[in-house]
Formats: sequence, structure tokens, C-alpha cells
Amino acid sequence: MDPTPAASLSANSRLGRLNSAVAKSWFGKRLKLAERGSTFTTELRAGTATFLTMAYILAVNASILADSGATCSISDCDNPTPTCKFPPVDPGYAACLERVRRDLIVATAASSIIGSVIMGAFANLPLALAPGMGANAYFAYTVVGFHGSGNLSYGNALAAVFLEGLLFLLISALGFRSKLAKLVPHPVRISSSAGIGLFLAFIGLQNDQGVGLVGYSSSTLVTLAACPRDARASLAPVRSFSNGTVELIPGGTVSGDILCLHGRMESPTFWLAVVGFLIIAFCLIKRIKGAMIYGIVFVTAVSWFRGTAVTAFPDTPSGNDSYNYFKKVVDIHPIRSTAGALSFSGIGGGHFWEALVTFLYVDILDTTGTLYSMARFAGFVDENGDFEGQYFAFMSDATAIVAGSLLGTSPVTAFIESSTGIREGGRTGLTALTVAGYFMLSFFFTPLLASIPAWAVGPPLVLVGVLMMKSVAEIDWDDMKEAIPAFMTLILMPLTYSIAYGLIGGIGTYIVLHSFDWAWAAWDHLRLGPTDHTTTMAVTNGKGAEV
Repeated sequence: MDPTPAASLSANSRLGRLNSAVAKSWFGKRLKLAERGSTFTTELRAGTATFLTMAYILAVNASILADSGATCSISDCDNPTPTCKFPPVDPGYAACLERVRRDLIVATAASSIIGSVIMGAFANLPLALAPGMGANAYFAYTVVGFHGSGNLSYGNALAAVFLEGLLFLLISALGFRSKLAKLVPHPVRISSSAGIGLFLAFIGLQNDQGVGLVGYSSSTLVTLAACPRDARASLAPVRSFSNGTVELIPGGTVSGDILCLHGRMESPTFWLAVVGFLIIAFCLIKRIKGAMIYGIVFVTAVSWFRGTAVTAFPDTPSGNDSYNYFKKVVDIHPIRSTAGALSFSGIGGGHFWEALVTFLYVDILDTTGTLYSMARFAGFVDENGDFEGQYFAFMSDATAIVAGSLLGTSPVTAFIESSTGIREGGRTGLTALTVAGYFMLSFFFTPLLASIPAWAVGPPLVLVGVLMMKSVAEIDWDDMKEAIPAFMTLILMPLTYSIAYGLIGGIGTYIVLHSFDWAWAAWDHLRLGPTDHTTTMAVTNGKGAEV
């Protein structure tokens, strides 16, 4: 007799008894496992699926924020000069960036744990939280700038996130979040997530944080690149004089290696990234769980071999240092520099408040929208648009934003990848708690996570952009008063390299295009007057009032 069916039956019986025991326990009753039609093992499976689809944030968020330079400064350079932070980057500064990146991996995991635990334990919802894509790019590339070339320092930016988080927490506690979200024009609200997706995809196509397909052109600004490392050059702003000499403009910053001199489409790391892209795309098409992770793991594993054209550990001082850290495999890395790096020295400047307000309304739009969409997807939203646990759900991400800023990371948000766990049957906070448990395990593998190269991170950035584009289907493209503001929001975010400018452009366009209608309505109100208006309303309501 084949023992397999009996063994399978025995295993199912054991799982059944386990699920029944947990459901009847205080823990199971507190999380309403039976009431919501779920089981202990189903929630564990859902949490695993959610983590696999969002674990890429550990490496991606740290890499993006490290591009800002974080706490590294000119004093970290071996040869301190005003340009030592820019290509060719001083070895001392490069080493500091690598240390900061490790700090940010831990900060990302810690803030994700805080948000997910609050969401699971108090809101009892199957939604996981982590530092959000889009907000991190705005933080790194617009507010702080590449290697600190922006308008605010890293410490000032963290202070803006901290104050924004406190304000967001207050708004959430008072129940104003949904009301504020509705103040943003509908087409701008819908198109903002798609615009952020385009912004992320644009980042993923470049060299610093992506595959290197897009490079600089002196005539068209951008062009096809993907050339090898030794065929790239950096750019610097210069001033020309009548005698033919040039000098670097004071305060000007040197770019990354964005100019392709020759060898277009010959970069070996680009073609390796293409393979990773196809792996992720195929898994998404087949709805295979953990699609992003499979592509990242493949590209990263190939890049870990030294002595190859695609190695993440070149034979350089920084490459050797990274390889020595990678060989540890298991290491509990304490946060040494990013925790508590807040600085309120820029609080009196306009750029500080611009960043704070931008973070706030992006969180109001993105986070609130994601929470509602995921709750609706799980079937929790009632006819009034409310859902069980929404108060603590709103408090969880706001609290995590405050905690994350103290650790050194950008705003935390509910992740749309939570839909994966919900699709697997997750219906309670145990799904979120399971995700938090996995993030806790990641503390021990910082050397591996810190060794993921940019060309492994680029493909998931592009495909996250694909996933975020679906909201454009909700735009009424036949109504130009709706379509034009939506399009301005979409196009300005990637092309100005700023989420804030995209939102401002979209809202401004909406106001201008609707201003005539609003002015005409106001004129009608003044022309009719309050008496005529009241009488007309009375006749309309059938109350028999005299005209």
C-alpha cells in the first residue's frame, strides 16, 4: 500500500489540530481567526508571501537613501576638498557611504517592524508597512540631493520627516485624514501614484541606482547608454572665458558617471540586469509569489563572483572592503550614524517647510489611499467607506514615520504588496506580525543585503513602476479638464525629478482650467442674490412658496 496518502492525511490532521488549538486560544480569539474565516497556517503562509514580494525594500531603500550621502561629509574624505564627494568619489567618502548603507538596511528593517507590529497587534489587519517607494526617492534626490547637493542636509530632511510624522499622527488621531485627501483634485489624486511609478522607473533605468540604460546627451538631455564602467564620464558645470579657459562654477556639483563616451549597449552589468528583468516579468505574468526577490537574487548571486566583468566586488580598496564585509554573511550591525541624526537648523528656511508639506500630502494621498484600497480588497470596507481597525491602521503608519525618522529613514507607508498576502488568504493581523518576524530575521544578514548591486535593484524599480501605472485607467481622458491636470502630474514627476513639482503642476493646472467655471458660478450666485436663490430652491422643493 502506498503510504503517501496516509502520511498526507496525518499531516493535515496535525495541522488541523494546530489550527483549531490556536483559534480557540486567547491569541486566536484576540485576532479573530475563526470569526474572519482564517487559520493559523493560512496567516503564516500569507505573511510569507507578503514578505517575499516586499523584501526588496531592504536593499532598494538603503541604496536610494545612501545616494543622498546621508551623514557622510567632506571630512570623511581621505583628501578633503569641496569636490571629493563627487565622481571620482574619494575612497574615504565611498567607504563612509558603504557604512551608512549598512545602517540604513537596519533602519529600514526596524521601522518596518514597528509599523507592521502596530498594524497587526492593534489594527488586526493583514497589511505590512515599510519605508515607501517614491517618498524615499524624493527625500534622496530632491530634498537632500545626490551626495548632499540639494537644498537641505540629511539631518534637516530627517527633521522635516519627524515633524511631518508628528503632524500626520495628530491628523490621524483626530480623524481628518480622509477629509484632507479629498481636498486634492480627483485627477491629480489618481495620477500621482502613476507619476511616482514613472519616477521610480526613470531612476531604475539610470546608472547610480539602476541598470544604466539611460544616459546623458548634450543635445537631447537623455539618450541610450548602457556602456561599460570604463567608458563612462562625469560632468561638471563650468564657466567659459574670452581667452578660451574654463573654470568650475563655485558651488557647482559633479554628476555621477552619466555620460557614455563609447560602447553603447555593451555594458555586461546591463545585460545581466536584463536577465533579472525578464525573470521578474515572467514571474509577474505567471503570478508567482516573490517575483521581485527571484530577479534580485539571481542577478546578485552572479555578481558576487570576483574576477568577472559583472562583479559587485571590483579589485579596488572599496571593493575589497565590501567583499571582506560580505564574507561575514551573518552579522548584527548596529546603527552607528543615521539614528538620531536629526537637525532642526534649517527649520526657518522655505525649503524645510516645502519638504515637510510635500512629505505630508504625499503621505495623506499615498498612504491613506493604499490603506483604503487594501481594506477594500480584503472585503473589510462597509457601505459607509469605513473598515474595522481603521483608527489604529491610520495611527500605525504615522507612528512608524516618527520612529523611522529617528532611525534615519524616509517616511513609512502601507505596502501595496500586502495584496499578495490577502490573495493568499490573510485576513487578520497575524499576517502583518509574520512579516514583522521576517524583517527581524533580516537583522542578522546585513552583510548579504548590503552586497546587492545597483544593477540588481534597477529591474524591480522599473517593474514597480509598471505596477503603479494601473491607476491611469481611472482617469477620464475624454474630459480635458480632468485629463490635462492628470497628464501634467504624470509627466512632471519624472522629468523634473521631483514628486513635489509634479503635484504642484497638476494642482496648479487644475485650478487654472476650472477657474472660469468657478468664477461664472460665483457670478451667478451674486447675480441671482440670496432671495431669488432661496425662492427658486423653495419652488424646486415643492413647498408652494411664492415667486
